[in-house]
Amino acid sequence: MADVSVHAIWLAQDDPKKNTAVLASKRGDIRLHKRFNSLPKKGIILEPLCGKVFGPEDHALLLDQGGSIVGLDCSWAHIESSVEQVMKRTRLKPRMLPLLLAANPVNWGKPGRLSTAEALATVLYLLGEVDQARQVLGAFRWGERFFELNLKPLDAYAQAKSSAELVALQFEFFDIESPHEDDSSEL
Repeated sequence: MADVSVHAIWLAQDDPKKNTAVLASKRGDIRLHKRFNSLPKKGIILEPLCGKVFGPEDHALLLDQGGSIVGLDCSWAHIESSVEQVMKRTRLKPRMLPLLLAANPVNWGKPGRLSTAEALATVLYLLGEVDQARQVLGAFRWGERFFELNLKPLDAYAQAKSSAELVALQFEFFDIESPHEDDSSEL
């Protein structure tokens, strides 16, 4: 089976010498784009504000229909304006990731603060493309640590049968408040 097509749109908001998308592209693990018109026309764009989690319903687009995964590479400090700018210029389907811990040195241990390479590797792992996921993070000394930190949630998320099940699984691994729990303090 051919590798999944992996890309990133680079908005040049941080140091290219430390940027995971830039480094992964230099190794040939992802294709980096500086212009919107060169992005793939079909696939998923990872952006953390859209409210819809990447789930099993999205797999066919990437595995069977030739769609691409595109990471939004921007600074977390500019995430809202970056998402707005990018989503005006693409028809890719926006998806966010389920909660995982960052292993990158900038956001080590912070839930959800993944680097672009970590985010792209997560989608590959969820698709069952574990070797390709490891390849994307292979350029980083902390890359394998990402999989070690997140092994149980990654495996559970990959086994989920629906996005709803995947979203619910987050509460088993992370101390976050479920939107369905009663808050007795409001009585």
